[in-house]
This record gives sequence, structure tokens and C-alpha cells, in this order.
Amino acid sequence: MSDAYEPQIPERKGLAAVLAPVAGFGVTFSSLFKPVVTEQYPREPARVKPRYHGRHQLNRHPDGLEKCIGCELCAWACPADAIYVEGADNTPEAQFSPGERYGRVYQINYLRCIFCGLCIEACPTRALTMTNEFELAGPDREGLIYEKQDLLAPMGENMLAAPHPMVPGTDHHDYYRGEVTGVHPEQVEWVAEKRPDDPTLAQHRSTTQQGAAR
Repeated sequence: MSDAYEPQIPERKGLAAVLAPVAGFGVTFSSLFKPVVTEQYPREPARVKPRYHGRHQLNRHPDGLEKCIGCELCAWACPADAIYVEGADNTPEAQFSPGERYGRVYQINYLRCIFCGLCIEACPTRALTMTNEFELAGPDREGLIYEKQDLLAPMGENMLAAPHPMVPGTDHHDYYRGEVTGVHPEQVEWVAEKRPDDPTLAQHRSTTQQGAAR
């Protein structure tokens, strides 16, 4: 005698019994009359969602200083061991980020990266974010190991290339709270003295000259 429980399946009768096999193809039949959507990639750019996890980007503050402070938390959080960071101390002659340290070396190995986004969650200064760029294939290994210069965000309008001092009268907390919104004239003067050929000086020089003329 078997003690195994045998569930009782109710029998379908009448019209329900006739339509039961057809109901299983409901999704199939409903899709037959919808227009076919074919992605034309690579002839046309692929459309991705705004929060798509693509290539990483190292961001800057509004005055051009880097947001990365070289804390290495992103490297510790990475489950694929794809990130390598070396921090270094800022100096009065080489201030790359607000505060004491900056990321001197920053590498992401896209042969290992699984695009999980845990490094983004770990970053305390929002220095690291992910873009919508997904075309990362390449013919060799070296081309898929991105260095700091490959990951840094492009210079925005009115930014001043680092290194340069912080805005006078501020500290790193002011930067992290978003209270620094642009370049200060003393920063422009410092870069003009140290790096007179810096291309990011051009727009600030014209602005300064217009203000002096007024």
C-alpha cells in the first residue's frame, strides 16, 4: 500500500476543455499581429536605457579637480578583481583632488569586469559612475585595460585642468556638499603662472579681460 499523496486534478468540461489547448498559445497568437521590431545595429546606434551599465567614468568637480580620492574602496568592492588603484598625496604644487589624496593610478580591466555596479555603490565621493557606452571590443588585451586618462570625464565648460589649488576659503567638505560651483580667479592666476600654455586657460582669460574692460 502506497502512502504517496496523489493530487486530484479537476477535469475540464465543455467549452473550457475545448479551449484549454489553444489558451497555451495565447502569447504566440497575440504576437502574430504585432509589427516586427528589428534593431538596425550597427547601422543605427543602439538605444539603451539611461541607467544602463556601460563603460566607467571618473568624474570631476565643477572647477576641474578630480573627484577620485584614491581610497581604493571600488577595488575592494569589485567581485571580479577588475579594478586597480594606487593613491598618492596631494601637494601644494600638485593638487589633483580636494583633500589629502588622489588616485595616481587607476585601471579597469574590461576582460574581467562583469558590469555589476558594486564599485559605483562603494565610491564615497561619486567619483565613479557608469556611462551608456558598451562598444568595448578590441583586437588585443592591452586595449581593454583602461588607464586613468581613458576613464576621466572630458573637461566641461569653464573647467580648469588639474592640478591647481582648491577654491580659496573652502575644504573638501565644501566640494563634497556641492558648494563649489565653478572656477575662482585665484585658481586661474595660479595655473597661468605655473602652466601658461594650458589650453583650458583660454576661456578664462577672455572672461577676465571682459570683466576688466567693464
